[in-house]
Amino acid sequence: MNRRNFLSITGTFTGGMLLLPDFLHAYGAQSNLVVGAQCVVFVQLNGGNDGLNTFIPYDNPLYYDYRTKIALSKDVVVGKNKGMAFHPALKDFAQMQQNGDLTVIQNVGYPEPIRSHFRSQEIWQTATDSNKYVNEGWLGRYLDLQCKEHEPTAGINLDAIDNLALKGIEPNSITVKDPNRFKVKSDKEENVILSDNPQLDFVCKIANSVTEGSDEIQKALAKSKTEISYPKTGLAKNLEWIARLIKGNLNSKIYYTSLNGFDTHDNQLAIHERKLTELNDALFRFYQDLKQSEMLQNVTVVVFSEFGRRVKDNGNGTDHGTAAPMFIIGGNNKATVLGDNPDLSNLDNGDLKHKIDFRSVYASLLQQKMGFDYSKIGIKNQPVVGLF
Repeated sequence: MNRRNFLSITGTFTGGMLLLPDFLHAYGAQSNLVVGAQCVVFVQLNGGNDGLNTFIPYDNPLYYDYRTKIALSKDVVVGKNKGMAFHPALKDFAQMQQNGDLTVIQNVGYPEPIRSHFRSQEIWQTATDSNKYVNEGWLGRYLDLQCKEHEPTAGINLDAIDNLALKGIEPNSITVKDPNRFKVKSDKEENVILSDNPQLDFVCKIANSVTEGSDEIQKALAKSKTEISYPKTGLAKNLEWIARLIKGNLNSKIYYTSLNGFDTHDNQLAIHERKLTELNDALFRFYQDLKQSEMLQNVTVVVFSEFGRRVKDNGNGTDHGTAAPMFIIGGNNKATVLGDNPDLSNLDNGDLKHKIDFRSVYASLLQQKMGFDYSKIGIKNQPVVGLF
């Protein structure tokens, strides 16, 4: 089944209200999650976040030469460190790094980069080369091998649509927009027999996962509460739900959510400041919530985008580029800046050259946080040194 068909079919089961056809409600539940102390939370910035105006080479004159319209003054950036600093909207990112809880990985990308949003997101979500296509996501492949039995809540995607990264042979993850509105299976519902149609069986398996997963989610929510105030934004609400599920001992290995709006071709200064403020405020509350609950050491947050923007501005914004920074929060990371500062004097047709392959970051997460051999899902890159 290709990606578009997968998203189309599984979309039936997302959006929070479990919009299942009546004949698919008759599935039983089971509780067989493998308990694990560590989990990873992914925050995907959709649209191509401008890395050079996020973690800024404020001490490099070329930055101001290339960005005559959108450069941020060295007087306003925060958390200055070896020629780099954060956008002023990310003041709490700087605070988390000062606290010893945030690492920046510079110049992250992949060879032969693609500037299409959809295709580049697909490459990040499948962890394959830019000229290869696969139907399963890298986290879905990991869960297929890691889960000894079917585990419907091993991965949780807090979003309105499914995420290819979590798609595997088995539906070991579910997508939900609002866990509080998740339908709980009736005690009267009974199992039904699967058909001889492979695609229908796949749909049935997803339906089964949703009904099983809804019970587990409700149990976790019943055992937790929100202990600090979160902003009234979509990302903050998703992270608040994730914090509740973690504190409620759902024991999912993977949580995934996203923030749209980073395609800043025009009016970038205002739009980018607004989106980074939303990101900063939501993530910092999540960070404080986990720290107060003494769970930050067990939770690793990964913030990334499908690509960065071009080095030179277009007069009012930036166009699609290549390499950009990633941010790692919590999980006992080393709280450092990994990789050289962006080399603005040695560009590839106007774009930054990537220095660290994103799959090396994935390898580090799998090996050092999840205790898993990354080569088993086809990742050949060596882990990033000095991350954890």
